[in-house]
Amino acid sequence: MKVIIGVGGMTNGGKTTLTNSLLKSLPNCCVIHQDDFFKPQDQIAVGEDGFKQWDVLESLDMEAMLSTVQAWARNPRKFAHAHGVSVHPDASDTHILILEGFLLYSYKPLVDLYSRKYFLTVPYEECKRRRSTRNYVVPDPPGLFDGHVWPMYQKYKREMEANGVEVVHLDGTRSREELFHQVLEDIQNSLLNHS
Repeated sequence: MKVIIGVGGMTNGGKTTLTNSLLKSLPNCCVIHQDDFFKPQDQIAVGEDGFKQWDVLESLDMEAMLSTVQAWARNPRKFAHAHGVSVHPDASDTHILILEGFLLYSYKPLVDLYSRKYFLTVPYEECKRRRSTRNYVVPDPPGLFDGHVWPMYQKYKREMEANGVEVVHLDGTRSREELFHQVLEDIQNSLLNHS
């Protein structure tokens, strides 16, 4: 059985933290981070808002991400070995791929591949606070959060909802442990129902 799980949502919502916890707890589990598919900085356009457009789908090489997902789907065992993931003999028929990122549900060719789709959110003030504590390779210029990041999050969330993408909403202000146990239990129940 092959299972693809999406851990999506807003910037600094807790996606990577949740993904890393799940990765340690699920058998034969690989992860693909959407952030690994950003185009080079010189290919990121400057928008009408005056900011580099990092928080739009066009800033990502989604075709390359889809190709990576397809490589896993063709041969999850080979993909796991190539990415340093040990295949557990007692669960060798179950292979799990977690896709983690902020625009996972905005790229139509990926939307129908997910077995489960999770979407983490935190309130505006908490998101802004968390974002301000992060150190990015390309530092945030003044005003980026309010002028670009938050408006793009709202735009893509509205589009996701308008397109009828069904997700399990998660409150990113809950403790890491609570979120992890909620999602792990949900995934384990889903695996049991499909076996």
